[in-house]
Amino acid sequence: MVDRSGANCYPASLRESDRGDHDSTSRIRNVELELCDQVLWGRLLVTDPLRVGVVGLGRLGRIHAENIKNRTRALELVCVSDALEEVARSVGEQLGVPWSTQFDDMLGDAQVDAVLIVTPTPLHAAMIEQAAAAGKHIFCEKPIAQDIESAKQAVEAARKSGVQLQLGFHRRFDPDWAAAMRRIDAGELGQIYFFRSTLRDMEPPSLDFLRDSGGIFFDMMIHDFDVARWMVGEVSEITACGAAIADPRVAEFNDVDQGVAVLRFANGVLGVIDVSRSAGYGYECATEIVGSQATVRIAHGQRFNVEWLTPGASTTDYSAGFLERFPQAYLLELEDFAAAVQTGRPVRVNGHDGIGALNLAIAAERSRAEKRAVPVPPTD
Repeated sequence: MVDRSGANCYPASLRESDRGDHDSTSRIRNVELELCDQVLWGRLLVTDPLRVGVVGLGRLGRIHAENIKNRTRALELVCVSDALEEVARSVGEQLGVPWSTQFDDMLGDAQVDAVLIVTPTPLHAAMIEQAAAAGKHIFCEKPIAQDIESAKQAVEAARKSGVQLQLGFHRRFDPDWAAAMRRIDAGELGQIYFFRSTLRDMEPPSLDFLRDSGGIFFDMMIHDFDVARWMVGEVSEITACGAAIADPRVAEFNDVDQGVAVLRFANGVLGVIDVSRSAGYGYECATEIVGSQATVRIAHGQRFNVEWLTPGASTTDYSAGFLERFPQAYLLELEDFAAAVQTGRPVRVNGHDGIGALNLAIAAERSRAEKRAVPVPPTD
């Protein structure tokens, strides 16, 4: 008999006993169970898990590989690849799967149904096209490319080959954001007036990473651009600025470590996004939307829902990074990708979404460089 309660098919970190105060409303729990059902039925409709290879074994690539190997039955890790031999060998041996330094080896492996691309940003578009030509389904981390034309070519390559292409915008799969979006879709917020999003890292990545990241708008704020499009709608104008304050060295490759963007949406809504590479106190990721009937605020950055009270003080903790804050989302996005491939339904974050977020990042960088408001061109 199939267990439809959700207790066995959901990741351990999302089971009811572990959710703490997040289970304070039945609405949020219903969203979790709905997501769980989607994943569960995706599994039930097929006999075998989706067989995948992970290319690019940096911090996030390793997390994806470990999640697939150890935390889900919806996917099977077939092989891993990285340009650095010592990295590929280490991860492959640790996870007990074949490894290679050549992406072509993965593409030529008949056992691989899909590839997860977690390589440096400049390689994304070309690797999507290669994977599509090889008939592999594709999950690609953001951004999809560094320019719109390359992004469109990659999306078109996937379409022509008849393979699925999903972008790694994980917040859409986090139960907190999913719960908020469900109530917005139900009309509970009313007319939207204002959007605000904040993203702050405790410490910046290495300079080597930042040098090839594409910049703060492409690598970091792009998540907030995706959330803005998803929760409010298309953006018609953007004004952005930034500064290299915490580490002035990032200015050497035309980047900043603090950034702000003011958005004017096509529907008239206004929005503000602020990001920081070096907040110091911890990792914070928050979204607030003000409406005519309610305001929704998503801002749970703590490891534990615990408040420690001592004479004259109140203390809570903060997550140290995005991997601590979003363990469920990083797993759920992969399981949902597997369900889409196995059942043939469309992915929930497609190539058009990748192009839309990239378009905003490009406009933001142009606004910063030219020190003026920039109209956001249509991408169709």
